[in-house]
Amino acid sequence: MQRAATFLGSSIGKKVVMAATGVVLFGFVVGHMVGNLQVYLGARALNEYGEFLRHVLHGQGLWIARAGLLVAVLLHIWAATALTLANRSARPVGYREWQARESTYASRTMVWSGAILAVFILYHLAHFTTGAAHPDFVEGDVYRNLVIGFTNPYASAFYILAMLALGLHMYHGVWSMLQTLGLSHPQWNPLRRLAALTFTALVVVGNISIPVAVLTGYVHL
Repeated sequence: MQRAATFLGSSIGKKVVMAATGVVLFGFVVGHMVGNLQVYLGARALNEYGEFLRHVLHGQGLWIARAGLLVAVLLHIWAATALTLANRSARPVGYREWQARESTYASRTMVWSGAILAVFILYHLAHFTTGAAHPDFVEGDVYRNLVIGFTNPYASAFYILAMLALGLHMYHGVWSMLQTLGLSHPQWNPLRRLAALTFTALVVVGNISIPVAVLTGYVHL
């Protein structure tokens, strides 16, 4: 226990927590996108997918997954906050003149993109999971709820904004995660950057395509 506490108290330990929880959250984001893209197969396919999720392990699987994701999110936020505060305390007085040389826009906006995503997650759950923020929610009718939810241009706009924030967060997150896991080498860094960019682009474009498809009438009731 003492070794674990010492490890987690170090910056390396927190970075490992960030990377490990990042892997979990990245896997969820990709899986969630793939599942949602079944909207293009029609109402039956998407609703059957939702029904399948609700009955995994006799209805317990979804709650186990949600609990695991909640733990991952909380640990991710804790590690990110602790590292940010440690970095600020290490240099309480800012640079007189500062230029971005090694950092990217994605890395410099991680705090903001993370905050936007935190707000979005709460809204997304109220919109499509509990229905509290949905204008006409029908339990179990995933396709109908999705289409009606995204016919509101403001809801779609917020979703698209959140996906752009997710893109910035994921790009730097995947890049840093691979570095923390030891996959950093001058020879392989271009490939690591390409992998981060490719995975991020696929997720962002895939997710944004859904509200756009609804707004343009390609996906409809």
